[in-house]
Amino acid sequence: MSDSTQATPTHEPDRNRWVVRLEGELAHLDYSVAGGVMTIHHTIVPKPLGGRGIAGSLVRAALDQARADGLKVRPDCPYAASWMDKHPEYGDLRA
Repeated sequence: MSDSTQATPTHEPDRNRWVVRLEGELAHLDYSVAGGVMTIHHTIVPKPLGGRGIAGSLVRAALDQARADGLKVRPDCPYAASWMDKHPEYGDLRA
């Protein structure tokens, strides 16, 4: 198992994103917040980092933050929407 699967997302609230920096690459999830709703716009993982669960860890981090902040979530990003469908424990967050 590669140690990259252990990459922990870092929140950059001033840039409205969660990031994973690994092996010289940057994976990120971009979002905005308005009216009590976090909208997830994009989840981007460069090909060299693909298949390691990084996108899922970014979505989970964003959803956990939304829950902590009392926000609902609108997953405009197809990956985030699919991830939420597969994890019903986050279903209560859907806007």
